[in-house]
Parts: sequence; C-alpha cells; structure tokens
Amino acid sequence: MNQNKKILIIGGDATTLLNFRKELIIELVRKNYTVYCCASNYTSTQMQIIKEWDAIPISHELNHKGMNLFGDFNIMLSLKKQIVDIKPNIVFSYFVKPVIFGTWAAKLAKVPKIIGMVEGLGNAFTPYQQGFTNKARIIQIAQIILYWCSVPLLNKLIVLNPDDKKDLIDRFHIPSKETIILGGIGVDLEKFTYQPISSIKIIRFIFIARLLQAKGIFEYLEAAKLVKEKYSNCEFVILGGFDENNPFALTKEQLQPFIDNGLVVHLGHVDNVAEEITKSSIFVQPSFREGVPRSTQEAMAIGRPIITTDVAGCRETVINWKNGFLIPPYNANILAEKMIFFIDNPEQISIMGKESRKIAEEKFNVHIINHRLIDILEN
Repeated sequence: MNQNKKILIIGGDATTLLNFRKELIIELVRKNYTVYCCASNYTSTQMQIIKEWDAIPISHELNHKGMNLFGDFNIMLSLKKQIVDIKPNIVFSYFVKPVIFGTWAAKLAKVPKIIGMVEGLGNAFTPYQQGFTNKARIIQIAQIILYWCSVPLLNKLIVLNPDDKKDLIDRFHIPSKETIILGGIGVDLEKFTYQPISSIKIIRFIFIARLLQAKGIFEYLEAAKLVKEKYSNCEFVILGGFDENNPFALTKEQLQPFIDNGLVVHLGHVDNVAEEITKSSIFVQPSFREGVPRSTQEAMAIGRPIITTDVAGCRETVINWKNGFLIPPYNANILAEKMIFFIDNPEQISIMGKESRKIAEEKFNVHIINHRLIDILEN
C-alpha cells in the first residue's frame, strides 16, 4: 500500500459511518489510500468492522446535538492534534459539526486539501407549518455564522441537492471556492435488488424515519386514519425510533391509540430494512426537508413507488405520475388521496415500481456516485 496517500474521513456517529460510507471506504482502500475513519461513539465491534475493511478507526467527541461551542472548540483543538499526527493528504468531512469544526482543525493542521459535504441543512432550516421557532432561528443564525467562518477554508463544498446550495450558499452569500451538487450518496443496487410485488391483495404502505414532526409522521398517521375509514385491504407500517428529548417528536402515548385501533404497525428499529421494504407495496416519505433521503433511494432500488413531498431533497427522487407522486407538505388529505389511488389502481404499483428502479439505476448507483466523489476528492 502506498503510505503517501492518506485520507481522513470525519463523520458524525460511527453507526452512520458504517451504514452510509462502507462502499466509499472500501473503494478508497482499493485505490491504495490509507483511510482513517474518524467518528463518535464507536463500539469495539464497529472498530473491528472498520479494520476488516483495511481502514483505521479513530474517535472524536463532537456531539451532533450539543450547542456547547466552547466544548466543541476544545474538541476541535484535540482533533487538530490527531490530524497533525496522521498527516493526511485529504480531509473529507460530512454532517454539520464535522464540516465546521473538522475544517478548522484541518486548516490549522495545514492539510493540503480540505473538502466538506453538507448532506442536508438540518432542523434549523426546515420549514414547519407553524413557522420557525425562536430557538430554530437562533440556531440557524449561529450555523450561518459558523459556515461563514468555515466554508471559505474548504477547497470544495459538496451538497446533495440544488435547494441546499440556493438556501445556504447563495441566499446568505457565503464565499465558497467551489460548490458541487452531488445528487445523493447512492445505494448498492446489488444489495438492494429489484423485487417484484408479491401480492396486491393487501396494499402495504411503509414509513421509515425517526418519528419526528419534520419527517411527516403526523401526516402519515392522519392519512392512515382517513384511508382506513374507507378501505380494509391496506396496512400501514412504521420503521423508526422515538426521540424522547425532542419537543417535535411523536411520543409513545400519541402513537399507542393508532396501534390499539389497528391503524398502524410499529416495528421500531429493524436490521432487515430491505426485507421490510420488499414486503411493502408503496414507500411514503412526507418530510418537510431532506438532503436526498437514503431510505427513499433504497425503496426505489427495490422497485417501489414513492409518495413524497415536493420539497428540497425529496423532489429529487420522484418524477410525478411516473414512479410516484409529489405532494404538498403538511397535507394529510392529499397524502391519503394518493394512497387511495394505489388501492383503486393496484396495477400501477408494479408499473411505477419498475420506473423507480430505472431511476435508481440512472441516478443512485452508489459505485458510480463514489467514483464521481473520489474524482472530486482527488482532482
């Protein structure tokens, strides 16, 4: 292995690094890079997995939910010492805090090439129907200031959709040497293979996300209630956990009546997401804003129609009436109408599902995207 080619990847939680960066890490190793994978909350098992990919796990302590700038600054200085010891040719960071504080650390460590990827603008930039809270506005202002102090230090900034560039870089005139729209991180089309619909006797809708207001969980529940009032040959499944410390989260007490009345089935966290998508008929993603959601890409690869909102990130996954439907956010009635369309026209499930697979092959092949991403990192 050529020890002169070193790349340090700085991400958020180790779980997301393993789930979403596996193919990139393996490809970089194949290209003779020494790959350092810097993340928080590593378990010993996760570290061993990284080593099995011939990469090197290292830890940082950035808390993606915290607002302690003084503490984050001290962690940044510690990260800078780690970078000095590693001496990477490239630092590639993703998620909000790693992009901001990882960029500063890399600049102080005099890394030749620093690249950051913002995979979504997060809750502070997510428009709720009731508007932005004062806390969200304060966080947004703080993030804009921090981006102003970090993005100009990047050789390149990567975003996933054009709305994020428009709403962050263009709107607030943040200086950026080069901003690239990647279009999604992609999925492994061999892992998430096309699976024909096994049965249309029971139409199964599936929602996969954390149970937060911004993910559209309340609209999904209301739409399920509206549809169930008229149709019995349908099922509504939810994959995702509770976020008990989030004031905008669905609580167990709020969900329980829907379960007790047979309106929804809550599976929580599962390890076999692909299997659950395969058993489903239609994938529903009524978020208020996304980067480009990975779960939607997975459902498209498996060959499922998509019902999602016409908002930043989500609109990148659907051609209206071709592989699904784009609907307004916050609107359970229209969501229910589109669900009923598939119940009344079950032949469209397979037709639109095949179109989803075609779009996934054209836009979301992780190997093609990673080749492009590596070109961005290298050139």
